[in-house]
Amino acid sequence: MKTNFILSASLAIHAAIVAHEADIESLDRAIGDGDHYINMKRGSEVAASLYNELLPLPADEVLNKIGMKLLSTIGGASGPLFASFFMSMAKVSKQNGSDSLLEIAAAFAAGVQAIMQRGKAQIGEKTMLDVLVPVSHQFTLLAAEGKSSTEIAHALKETANQGLESTRNLIATKGRAAGLGERAIGHLDAGAKSCQVMIHTVCDLVIKGANP
Repeated sequence: MKTNFILSASLAIHAAIVAHEADIESLDRAIGDGDHYINMKRGSEVAASLYNELLPLPADEVLNKIGMKLLSTIGGASGPLFASFFMSMAKVSKQNGSDSLLEIAAAFAAGVQAIMQRGKAQIGEKTMLDVLVPVSHQFTLLAAEGKSSTEIAHALKETANQGLESTRNLIATKGRAAGLGERAIGHLDAGAKSCQVMIHTVCDLVIKGANP
């Protein structure tokens, strides 16, 4: 994983989050606490603002510094969760390297596992994990099969779509939506939507020729 790719992705993710403001906000108003978009915008903006500062650094340091910055600047549940994601990715990248797609997939899996541990959540509870866990599993599988980065990117976009849609008929057991019980059924999860947007954005960079 290259520093240039991480930082280019951070700029693209911020633009994509802003572009999807209406979608994310409407989902959060339906079953959330209404601050998810604000936190996602703030976090993506902060990460993007570090571009020049982080450009000279190796990838694992870039990931760790983004995580530390998110921990200190994002409110709500999102800050600690995404901070854990980036810092765990950084740790595994430093230990094992992140030059191959399989190594990148391993770092991503470590980040997702950190979210699960920090949030005490798992797939099937109407959260961002309903997107992240299937994407992580698919990424690892396809990388192990030797698929190209472009093939993986196309597949992960579809996996993210399926994960997001799966939240529609789930009963939330985490966060504010958990108090709604069956009334949350029929609504997509805002955190899952944000993750779908971010995964699409990163995958599109790869499809357009960027080398992770």
